[in-house]
Amino acid sequence: MAEPDLFAAESAVLAAARAAHEDDGAGAAEYRRVLGEMMAHYERLMRETRRLIRRSDRAERDMNQLNRQLHELAGQLEYRATHDPLTGALNRAALIEHASRLLEQGDLALIVLDIDHFKQVNDDFGHPAGDAVIQAVVRCLVSLLGDQVAIGRVGGEEFSVAWPTRHGAEAALLGERVCHAIAREVFAAPINRPVTASVGISWNPCGTSFDTAYLRADEALYEAKRAGRNCVRLAP
Repeated sequence: MAEPDLFAAESAVLAAARAAHEDDGAGAAEYRRVLGEMMAHYERLMRETRRLIRRSDRAERDMNQLNRQLHELAGQLEYRATHDPLTGALNRAALIEHASRLLEQGDLALIVLDIDHFKQVNDDFGHPAGDAVIQAVVRCLVSLLGDQVAIGRVGGEEFSVAWPTRHGAEAALLGERVCHAIAREVFAAPINRPVTASVGISWNPCGTSFDTAYLRADEALYEAKRAGRNCVRLAP
């Protein structure tokens, strides 16, 4: 089935005008009639063209807005897939991926810290207060280390920091700064006593697997726990 000709009327008027132009015997009245029809159809085409242009402009604006919304939604979904919803720190999977990439590129200190006696904080002050403590610890880490350093929440009250460095001694000093900063942090009510953290660190040469780096840091963390908490231990 042939598609309808959307410009059939205009084509007919154009054919009549061409015939009048080629007819040497056509008079002024015929020319005026044909010219009038052409003007009417030309004006209609102009109106339709303007309407289509306006519609196209609106469609382009709507498409651009939709693209912006899709980009924003994709960014939000990516952020939610890689960040802890309570603190905004990297989640476990994202921290592992980031640290693994850093270990492929150079030496890395992996710092693992755990809030001391966190269950008691929840029991004494309630879970909302416990959540506030977790959020405050991450803010403390960001304030101390900057927002360019990879900070992750890898468990309920356990956090990890991936810090590129060529020297294990620098990692140990950084761990001490982290431990002291958390111990000095003043937490909002109803928390009415200091909250501390134990810190374990592994320094790892380029090419070390994340699992190895984490296992060593985790062992150092438990050594800090056994040493009385609120202290730092560096894996040998």
